[in-house]
Amino acid sequence: MRTELAARFSKAKRIALIGHVRPDGDAIGACLGLKRYLEDNYPGITADVWLEPFAGKFSFLCGAGAVRHDTGAEEHYDLAVCLDCSEPERMGEAARYFHEADHTVCIDHHMTNVGFGEVCLVDRDASSTCEFLCGLLDMELIGTACAECFYTGIVHDTGVFKHTNTTRKTMETAGMLIEKGVVPEHIINDSFYKKTFVQNKMLGLALDAAELHMEGRLIAAVLTGEDAARHGAAAKALDGIIDQLHVTDGVEVSVLLYELEPGLWKASMRAHGEADVARVAMGFGGGGHVKAAGFESRLPAQEILRKIIEALEG
Repeated sequence: MRTELAARFSKAKRIALIGHVRPDGDAIGACLGLKRYLEDNYPGITADVWLEPFAGKFSFLCGAGAVRHDTGAEEHYDLAVCLDCSEPERMGEAARYFHEADHTVCIDHHMTNVGFGEVCLVDRDASSTCEFLCGLLDMELIGTACAECFYTGIVHDTGVFKHTNTTRKTMETAGMLIEKGVVPEHIINDSFYKKTFVQNKMLGLALDAAELHMEGRLIAAVLTGEDAARHGAAAKALDGIIDQLHVTDGVEVSVLLYELEPGLWKASMRAHGEADVARVAMGFGGGGHVKAAGFESRLPAQEILRKIIEALEG
């Protein structure tokens, strides 16, 4: 896989790197890390990162200020690489650059990946796309700035190495990135734990609205568009809420429902124990991991929650 990927990079002059809509730390880290790797090791390459606007806490990453958002721009690429997306639709408006490119590659770690692109590389055992990339690329050629991006992605997709997707390989990969000059304290504190005032307000609302179901084994919170508008909160201000819900004593599954636009709900789910939230998400047309998954739906929020509970108890 490494040889084939290197051959694709060496033949391209203009490369588009595309992550999923509402990008998280893994998608951002994968795109920016690969951009830096290409610029460091393939002279003459132009690599554009296409992502929707993301939280300012990731602005320290190399190349964050050069990320492109305006998908109305007419661009054509020799190669388009889709990162951390389980299906083409997850690229949002930037999918046009993928479909119009001369050649395409998909690099992902989601178990629900449908398989797309001329080359589709998926490691379902990897904690994150960033961890997978570290195995696909030449570690000897990864510099400090690139390593910071990949380490950030691993930190966010593993919940700072506490989720069940954390393996020995994950820790070894993180260790190698630290040897490249990464300072874990800076990345973990500033990009994972630190919250804005608005984020804390939204967390307070979610905790106040939270209810227990399934004899205390499931906790769920619903945040409406009105809640977000009242505090001037975008979807990215909801980072971390689901994880805080999930540390509730006795809870096996946590669910956060928030309104992306009138009538359109985003569901984020976490689980431990026997529960498989990826299976639940797939029933709604979504996906993810066994212990962390999500989907979107236009059903009423309480109907969504009822169906989630039915799926878990069924």
